[in-house]
Amino acid sequence: MIKQILLVGLGGGVGSILRYLTSFFIFKKYSTAFPWGTFVVNILGCLIIGFLIGLSEKSDILDKDLRLLLVTGFCGGYTTFSAFSAENFQLFETGNYILLTTYIAASVIIGILATWSGYILAKI
Repeated sequence: MIKQILLVGLGGGVGSILRYLTSFFIFKKYSTAFPWGTFVVNILGCLIIGFLIGLSEKSDILDKDLRLLLVTGFCGGYTTFSAFSAENFQLFETGNYILLTTYIAASVIIGILATWSGYILAKI
């Protein structure tokens, strides 16, 4: 268990640093009202997690430890949106469209409401 925790932590740390650097350099180049840094990180994270999951299903290149390091750790640290996207893709692939729609709508709506609630609570 310690080994797995360290793998996830190492991958997550590298992913978080890369997320910061990606957002920083994109913001420096494209400083607009649209959050390009976060958008690019989210899309790249989805591409990376999709590639890694597809690769692990295609061959035995990614063992359990490498999958923890790269998929759970790195992609999770780079963007949790990639994990959200992968989970929704799995629901789509299995034909669970009602749960897919519910998960997407609930995550976005409740997530925004939770952010607003936290903001209001901090102001009290």
